[in-house]
Amino acid sequence: MDMTVVILFLLIVILTLVITYFAAKRTQTTGDFYTAGGGLTGWQNGLAIAGDYLSAASFLGIAGAIALNGFDGFFYSIGFLIAYLVVLFLVAEPLRNLGKYTLADMINARFDAKKVRGAAALSTITIVLFYMIAQLVGAGALIQLLFGIDYWIAVLIVGVMMTIYVLFGGMIATSWVQITKAVLLMAGMVIISFLVLLKYNFNISTMFTEVKTVTSHGADFLKPGLKYTEPLGTISLMIALVLGTAGLPHILMRFFTVKDARTARSSVITATWTIGIFYILTLFLGFGAAAFVGHSDILAANPGGNMAAPLLAKAIGGDILFAFISAVAFATILAVVAGLVLSGASAFAHDLYGQIMKKGKATDRQQMLAARYAALAVSIFSIILALFAQTLNVAFLVSLAFCIAASANLPIILYTVYWKKFNTAGAITAMLSGLLSALILVSISPSVFSPVEGAALFVGEPLFPLANPALVSVPLGFLGGYIGTILSKEQDPVRYAEVKVKANTGYRES
Repeated sequence: MDMTVVILFLLIVILTLVITYFAAKRTQTTGDFYTAGGGLTGWQNGLAIAGDYLSAASFLGIAGAIALNGFDGFFYSIGFLIAYLVVLFLVAEPLRNLGKYTLADMINARFDAKKVRGAAALSTITIVLFYMIAQLVGAGALIQLLFGIDYWIAVLIVGVMMTIYVLFGGMIATSWVQITKAVLLMAGMVIISFLVLLKYNFNISTMFTEVKTVTSHGADFLKPGLKYTEPLGTISLMIALVLGTAGLPHILMRFFTVKDARTARSSVITATWTIGIFYILTLFLGFGAAAFVGHSDILAANPGGNMAAPLLAKAIGGDILFAFISAVAFATILAVVAGLVLSGASAFAHDLYGQIMKKGKATDRQQMLAARYAALAVSIFSIILALFAQTLNVAFLVSLAFCIAASANLPIILYTVYWKKFNTAGAITAMLSGLLSALILVSISPSVFSPVEGAALFVGEPLFPLANPALVSVPLGFLGGYIGTILSKEQDPVRYAEVKVKANTGYRES
């Protein structure tokens, strides 16, 4: 066990606990707990969004995917980055103007039905669990590699830490942990990229030429089709990545932490620049790992390739850089899982308990207690699920969460804001058709069934050919909303007119 690694890990943990301590003193109301009282500035929230979004899938999963699969691994970087344009132009402003704490609040601005709020909460919790598993798998692999402890103990350590942040510090603690992590992560990415380029005398052309010779794939390493051999499968993956961000509950929740829509837009711009630079740099991490670590060593450390970035840091920067990058990866996971737990807890406590069970009459104290109990439940359930997903690549797991978000949440968001005829029946059918189709198709896809033992969760022939079903499930979500709307006679043009004004101006009656 390297003492440098231990010391840096402890410093990260102490720093985040200090943040949580001071945040806990400022967390007095449900508004503080859910949205930090709406008091973050544009640049603060932008960095927090980047910290929330740049997850273990981005830092660990994408670096491993590029190192093992070349150009095809870079698809994740492209999709994740372009996704923020959808958020910026279509979602950020109306969401901030219409919502309060959760996605369901935004939809409830137009529909008061408990069924709609319940469906939105169900979708949120499902996405949170998929995304959470990915983070915990990455965390388990990282700590197992560093300290030589059992995978289940590593997952448990991260689970306890993330629960502490949310239970005591709420959104204030989560936001500042995410900001701190974003700064550390960008510093780590720049340092590694600099050292990789230094190996090639800062000649990117030389890097591309030499990387063709370091893997068994040869020149094919730089061409599409190495992993994603089916064009429809590739298109389906990109649809999930590009459209999914606009439906991710823990990202959408961040737009409620600022005072107005203008600040929300500036948040997205800051986040997009930060995230854009990060994803460009993943190319140097992936190629660097392929060249200086090697295919066999990456797979030996973790079957999903999730340890490529820390191993690269050790290969080109020695134990100190390895320790720093590993500690940053740990902070990355802690920051993201804290945001995920908070969004899942909000769906339980605010939507299901506060608005449906208590009919909006729950006191602040009751909602805070419910949120903390819900956070504990989400954490425990996620940990249990993560124990059975050790061999899966975390970037792939996150792409499934993106698929569900694009299929279930995005249709209802866009229809609520932009379609005059949309109604309660359409909202419920949109969300359920997208959610159920994504879950069912994933369960019978090559992601779950494979004739090759060890390639998927179960041995067998898949009934659905696409690993990521977004190509089918996203249109089904939109189609479900359309059919549900036209089959129902419910119409409320006055309510839509109010929503349209609020979505575009932020105006609310005093």
